[in-house]
Amino acid sequence: MKELSYLNKYLVKYKGRLLLGTLFIVISNIFKVLMPEILKDATNSIKNVLDTITNYTSEDITSIAINLGLLFMLFALLNGIFLFLTRQTIIIMSRLIEYDLKNEIYDKYQSLSMSFYKRNNTGDLMNRISEDVGKVRMYLGPAIMYTINVVVLIIMVISFMVKISPMLTLYVLVPLPIMSILVYKVSSLINKKSEETQVRQSKLSTFVQETFSGIRVLKAYNRERFFKNEFDEESNNYKIASLSLAKTNALFIPVIVALIGLSTVIIVYAGGIRSINGELSTGEILQFIFYINMLTWPIASIGWVTSLIQRAAASQKRINEFLQETPKIVDTDNSIKFEAGKIAFEKVSFSYSNTNTEALKDISFEIEEGKTLAITGKTGSGKSTLANLICRLFDVDNGTVSINEVNVKRIQKRSLRTSIGYVPQEVFLFSDTIANNIAFGNKTGKSNSEEVGTAAKNADIYDNIIKFENGFDTVIGERGITLSGGQKQRISIARAIINNPDILIFDDCLSAVDTKTEEAILANLKNIMNNKTSIIVSHRISSIKDADYIIVLDQGVISEKGTHSELINNNSYYSATFEKQLLEEKAV
Repeated sequence: MKELSYLNKYLVKYKGRLLLGTLFIVISNIFKVLMPEILKDATNSIKNVLDTITNYTSEDITSIAINLGLLFMLFALLNGIFLFLTRQTIIIMSRLIEYDLKNEIYDKYQSLSMSFYKRNNTGDLMNRISEDVGKVRMYLGPAIMYTINVVVLIIMVISFMVKISPMLTLYVLVPLPIMSILVYKVSSLINKKSEETQVRQSKLSTFVQETFSGIRVLKAYNRERFFKNEFDEESNNYKIASLSLAKTNALFIPVIVALIGLSTVIIVYAGGIRSINGELSTGEILQFIFYINMLTWPIASIGWVTSLIQRAAASQKRINEFLQETPKIVDTDNSIKFEAGKIAFEKVSFSYSNTNTEALKDISFEIEEGKTLAITGKTGSGKSTLANLICRLFDVDNGTVSINEVNVKRIQKRSLRTSIGYVPQEVFLFSDTIANNIAFGNKTGKSNSEEVGTAAKNADIYDNIIKFENGFDTVIGERGITLSGGQKQRISIARAIINNPDILIFDDCLSAVDTKTEEAILANLKNIMNNKTSIIVSHRISSIKDADYIIVLDQGVISEKGTHSELINNNSYYSATFEKQLLEEKAV
């Protein structure tokens, strides 16, 4: 229950529904425990007629049966009504908490930094916000409802039983200590197996998510059979864990029902002797038997409820791991709004925590407001990392990144990122219309058709879009699979520039387009980039040769820097790459 204590704040929030539901449980059980009392009166009344009245008629017995039968039906109806109201309060409360908890987890996911997502699989994240929250809801709803019901019903039933015969009640309660020991022993085993089952399910979800995400690669390499075998193995591991948990759960109900049956046998035997001796009436023995059977399901449900609680505890433990994760990129108490100005790196070093790879080492440079900085270098030299630090997707390990002479750590995240138009190396488009994907870059997430069209033209994608049957209303498939690589990149560029940001970052975003299209896009972007600070990351020298300042990265350090003409005269990596690319273009 330690892990589940996190949910107490939600129980306090919806305490009105919980208290009202508890009241309905009490009222419904009052009518329930009074029903055997009616059966006792009916049995004793009919037996009294048969034993004492010699000239009784069938109408006498019928009258007693109808009157008490109607009263019995009334109590049964009232019990059902309040049971319905119980579910309408407690079960609905659990759904409301489920809604709140999912939103809290999602908000937490949103606040966590990129390093968190590098450490965790998407399938596992999805499983915790869906399957694990579902398990927790079963604790908040059915488990709490049945626990309260069991406690209330046991107190009421035992009170009535003690009133009839304390000694017979003692006989009935003999199996309960055995039941308590069984619940205690098996519950810890259920908890362990529940955790294992959830871990297996997360692995299965992760495997399936990765399979669907990489379906093109999977088919291209003809690996369907291999992945089918891998899925069978993961699925089988989950099945083994689930069956093991199910077998443990299966121990509860049969044993508990057997113990209840033993109590019934004791009542019939011991009660029968007392009835013969005149200590108990026939109706009281019948009432006792009804009370014991009335306890059968609530007592038997202890095993089921225990299983629900243990599963919920295992799931909540996994959820708490993420909810207790501290975001690494946070606003400080003295955060200020973004103001455009000079971007400066001063002795910046950065390493990825998940790999301990030092991506940047002692980087220093400046770029004046409104100027264009170009970054080039070999694959893995740290180009994208440098761009990510400007957006503050990561925080530097050493040194300072500043804008307008203000450390980016002191600039409000929202203010900073809404002022940057960022085109990542790996383009991601949503399963939505082209228009909405472009409008996504706006601060409000919405734009009129004119703004969307202008952004598309500047990204040189407008002519392609209007040729589609539904134009800008064309729905893009998941991850943009209905578009070519170049089309996706250009839509991503349109998304970045629609907001008219102060800083533009193009992270190798023209790699999937041909040279002619590249020139058209760059020509259109010149007007947009005018008076804006721009950072262009690219392998192509043709993309960056007009930049005001160029730096060449090599294994995380600056190996060359200057203008295009200065670097050409260095006779080093930059000039060699430029000559090689010129020869390739002439060959084409």
